[in-house]
Amino acid sequence: MLRPIIAESDIKAVRDLLEESERIVITCHMAPDGDAVGSSLGLSHTLANIGKEARIVTPDRIPETLRFLPGAKDIVPYSKYTDFATKLLEDADLIFCLDFNALYRVDRMSDALSCASAKKILVDHHESPQDFTDVVISHPDQSSTSALIFRLLCRLELFNMIDRKAAACIYTGMMTDTGNFSYNSNDPDLYTIIAELVRKGINKDDIYKRVMNTKKANVLKLNGYAVSRMEIFEEHKAALLVLSADDLKNFNYERGDTEGLVNEPLAIEDVIYSVFLREDDRHIKVSTRSKGDFPVNRICERYFNGGGHVNAAGGELPCSLDEAIDIFKSTLTFMDEYLKEKNQR
Repeated sequence: MLRPIIAESDIKAVRDLLEESERIVITCHMAPDGDAVGSSLGLSHTLANIGKEARIVTPDRIPETLRFLPGAKDIVPYSKYTDFATKLLEDADLIFCLDFNALYRVDRMSDALSCASAKKILVDHHESPQDFTDVVISHPDQSSTSALIFRLLCRLELFNMIDRKAAACIYTGMMTDTGNFSYNSNDPDLYTIIAELVRKGINKDDIYKRVMNTKKANVLKLNGYAVSRMEIFEEHKAALLVLSADDLKNFNYERGDTEGLVNEPLAIEDVIYSVFLREDDRHIKVSTRSKGDFPVNRICERYFNGGGHVNAAGGELPCSLDEAIDIFKSTLTFMDEYLKEKNQR
């Protein structure tokens, strides 16, 4: 039995809003990852099973690796269908905001979302949510928003409405946001949820293969190229991966092609802090991972305009790639302080 971590007042508020709403929109953060897409689709399928119209609007396109998920083809990317997506937001009775804690996380869709008159419900697992929704279900202790969505649906007495399609999407989100349950995954409730999803009929082995272990040749080459140029800072137990815009172009990069790349340096025994810098059109995308209790979320908050979780966090820098590399090097003082404190314990 799962611990009832969501407040009963929030459950009632969500139930009341669902009962009075017919046109529901579900949205998530820019550059949607497995958890954002999985939680959105899982919720959408379940709401459809109770007769609700639920459309998913994402700030931009989802990665190719996630397009096999049931319902993915019906997702409306705001960046491609701006007028239609805006109309959906304007006409909505209720909007679910999943897997993000601030309006800036939806990028160019922020004005359309903030101006929408619909009631809004936040379901998220990142720290310090901003005040932009009517209901806030925020639990940073949870490893994924997908797990939180499963809990919410159960508390709404909709467990029986979670079909195999919804279960597969929810599992995908849980799996990807924990690196196939290799970090942020020591909560026993997590495995209770997995067991229930397997009972719903999902093939967890096939989902793993399709999401995390199926790659095109150019993707393998791109990731191999990045690892071959990896810089290791032995004294600081850190590693840096960098891909420029030219690198991405040379390997025909598509969004999602470098998913999981930042984890690779952590296979080195003495590396506990890994950073991946990817040059984008308007900024430098920063991904960080760590082992043990080294708090990369604090690093991202302080240096990279972002945040996240202790072992997995990210951010963005509005600067050149060389400047971003210099900023990364300045974070090594944080690492030095951490190592010094750890040695003194």
